[in-house]
Amino acid sequence: MKAVISFLIIFSILVVFHEFGHYIVARKSGILVREFAIGFGPKMVSWRRHHTTFTIRWLPIGGYVRMAGAEDDDSTIEPGTMGTLQVNAAGVVNRIDISEHNNSLSGIPIQIAKADLVDALTITGNENADPDQARTFKVDHDALIIETDGTEVQIAPRDVQFQSVSVGKRILTNFAGPFNNFLLAIVGFMIVAFLQGGVLSTKNVIGSVQPDSVAAKAGLKTNDQITKVGSKKTTDWTTLVSALQAKYGQETTLAVKRGSKDFTVKLTPKTVKTNGQKYGQIGITNQVDHSVLGKIKYGFTTTWSTGQQILKVLGSFFTGGFSLNKLSGPVGIYKGTSEVVNAGFTNIVWFLAMLSVNLGLVNLVPIPGLDGGKILLNLVEVIRRKPIPVEKEGIITLIGAGFLLLLFIAVTWNDISRYFFK
Repeated sequence: MKAVISFLIIFSILVVFHEFGHYIVARKSGILVREFAIGFGPKMVSWRRHHTTFTIRWLPIGGYVRMAGAEDDDSTIEPGTMGTLQVNAAGVVNRIDISEHNNSLSGIPIQIAKADLVDALTITGNENADPDQARTFKVDHDALIIETDGTEVQIAPRDVQFQSVSVGKRILTNFAGPFNNFLLAIVGFMIVAFLQGGVLSTKNVIGSVQPDSVAAKAGLKTNDQITKVGSKKTTDWTTLVSALQAKYGQETTLAVKRGSKDFTVKLTPKTVKTNGQKYGQIGITNQVDHSVLGKIKYGFTTTWSTGQQILKVLGSFFTGGFSLNKLSGPVGIYKGTSEVVNAGFTNIVWFLAMLSVNLGLVNLVPIPGLDGGKILLNLVEVIRRKPIPVEKEGIITLIGAGFLLLLFIAVTWNDISRYFFK
């Protein structure tokens, strides 16, 4: 149960932060966000702020935003729908109730014949189901509509729809979700650094020397800076370790700086074997940076390095062949959560930050249906200097969504087979 709760919290945080990025940039760009939902399924509670209805729904898995005019937003009312209209003193409709029970408003009962809530902002229908009492009402630009499931949202006139703002603002809105995931990762890794009390330094300076190790016998000490291994310059800890690992079983010369003194030592790295591969090892560790600046920097550098690793995996699909084992879906995330949940809060935060980088980058893959695919279509519009026809964009998005659904099913089944049917 602990793993399930942790999984739901982690998954929801990732998605909600992602969607909040879309929400905040859309709102600043003049796009109406009709609903910001946390969870899926039936509505639990709702409230309104800045023309947006915020809802908490019963299934606590992720969330979504409904932007006016976006492909997943429906602003139409089917002819024949029964509803109730609430009008102001000028006779203009400011609320429309088409909910299932249609009893939340006191107003004019109507059987709707036609509703244009995008351009004309009118609604026509028969009062009291009497065909002789057909009327056309003017609808307020900011009118509210109570939908069939009881959720009250604002109508979506043309001027506040997604397609009505500039292509630059649409690109920023589409990019904002992944960008928020990168910000979440940076903050997450920073929190990890503060919880740990420090981070391993990237400098090519020795933090400690193991007793009776190759390094100790060669006379190396804490705070010694190794500037060269053989003929290879070592500018940071990564290049230092890489150079030493390549020298297994070989006598080599190290250039060392101790304070203001420069000298060399000769040693032969010990040969160790991991997964069939041989590596050189001399028994040193890097320094721990306890500074506040070092902990803050860790958030940025670890997000960057994690992103590079993920990009290598994505690139391997083209260089090393496609494999479902390189991907993980919700089942894989749950399995990973169950493994880190007992390792302490710090590991959970680290796992959340790593997943956030992953979600941000994967969403930028240029596949229709993902944010990267939407940005690609935006760039095509920039090149063409005119919008892609709505019908064609819809077909492209539908194909992309179909591909993603099939991929999701395949990845989920592969995860189940890997983790539960070994």
